Amino acid sequence: MESHIAIGAAHWVYLAGVLAIVLTMVFRANVVVPSIIATFLVTLAWTHSPVSALASIFNASFVAARELFNIFLVIALMTALLNSLKSLRSDVRMVEPFRAVMKNGHAAYFMLAAITYAISLFFWPTPAIPLVSAILLPAAIAAGLPPLAGAMAIAIAGQGTALSSDYVIGVAPGISAKAAGAAVSAAMVADRALVLSLITGGIALTLAYFSIRAQIRPASAGLLEHWQGRAPDAGLARVEATGSFDKSELARGTAQGEPLGTDANLARSLSMVELRRIRWSKAFAVLTPLAFAAVIALMVVPRLGLGMAELKGGEAAAMVGGMAALLMILATLAAEGPRKMLDVSAEHITDGFVFAFKAMGSVLPIAGFFFVGAGDTAGAILHAGPGHAPSLLFELIQGAERWIPDNHVLVAFGVLLVGMITGIDGSGFAGLPLTGTLAGALGPTVGLDAATLCAVGQMGAVWTGGGTLIAWSSLVAIAGFARIPVLDAVRALLAPVLAGLAVSTMCAVFLWR
Repeated sequence: MESHIAIGAAHWVYLAGVLAIVLTMVFRANVVVPSIIATFLVTLAWTHSPVSALASIFNASFVAARELFNIFLVIALMTALLNSLKSLRSDVRMVEPFRAVMKNGHAAYFMLAAITYAISLFFWPTPAIPLVSAILLPAAIAAGLPPLAGAMAIAIAGQGTALSSDYVIGVAPGISAKAAGAAVSAAMVADRALVLSLITGGIALTLAYFSIRAQIRPASAGLLEHWQGRAPDAGLARVEATGSFDKSELARGTAQGEPLGTDANLARSLSMVELRRIRWSKAFAVLTPLAFAAVIALMVVPRLGLGMAELKGGEAAAMVGGMAALLMILATLAAEGPRKMLDVSAEHITDGFVFAFKAMGSVLPIAGFFFVGAGDTAGAILHAGPGHAPSLLFELIQGAERWIPDNHVLVAFGVLLVGMITGIDGSGFAGLPLTGTLAGALGPTVGLDAATLCAVGQMGAVWTGGGTLIAWSSLVAIAGFARIPVLDAVRALLAPVLAGLAVSTMCAVFLWR
């Protein structure tokens, strides 16, 4: 089909900006400044007004913040809840019973993965990794699991499977859907990302298990003593310093301290809770997972066709955030008493916002640039009237339609590859505005569902940069907690993760044409 789209200077500047940002990611540098400069130049090329171009730097980040603030709010409230649970040591009690199940290395491998996935789904891997590493990893090593195998299970389950779907907190699908346009539902992206993440994670976890199965040894306390006597890898700090985002630093900041290797150490840690708080500590260790299980049921059951009303728009995120806020207040009340609870609850929320903006704040100017290329959001940035806002990326793709292969498999793998390239910087989420915008523009052109392409691109970006394939990502923190060289983890994870991504991408094409 011949294209009649008029490609102007703004389109070429936008394309140059996209390429510059991708190239910057490849060189593992932070892309905030290139995004700001590209936003300025695109607006200048479109409006021919230096004043409008200067204002667009602010407008782009403001529009991104307005579109994505619900995500920041959920992160803040979930972090506040986790901080309140820590004061009661309920977070430790939630995972402590699973130590008893780790009778051998084989059971320990899958138990580590299951618990890491569950906690990461609700609280993100950043605080989940230190918790699991301090409490469950020592027990797994004593059961005969090699430290490298433990690191692989944690990375695949947390940084890969849980983070790539981000089904409960909804950061990743929210960014992808907003970038793709108003016609794409965040809930639909989340549903499809959940399926793809489970396929990828299941394959990666299974292949990784078979690759290390022969190294699993009989349970022995000597294995734990030998592991605890290891010095941390000296190269970790150097590798960590090469990343463009500080996720590994955030993960270390939520650490529990020294690993609670023995049952005596764990009992001593739990005994730090005052006697009057012990029953509340146990109560919230049970109440918190049950409450979020109920929220998950409200999100999932209506989609099974059982007659319940489905949550619309941002209602799912609102349910998660509201439940987190309520539990945080109740846990703080139990820990601090009625009077002090008022001040401490406010402090928890403030700390939650600090964490949210440290973890995600740099995404705003990046998303702002890609929002300039989407027709739904470009108008507010460029001050274009209704019907006059350009859709730069969509128009570029329409202009190049004759060169785009009419093959769903090739297009899906192309978006996956773009996602993986954007993940090279080690952030995982910085590339989602690009993959989302690309999915929204490519989907209608090639006849493939945009939500499906969003989920595929999300898999590539998060599995690569989130902490499974890149040494300078959060994988640094996992390797540090496991006391292994981070490059050994990368080499061990490469084949299982790539195989999982390839299979899940094929499934996406054939499941949701």
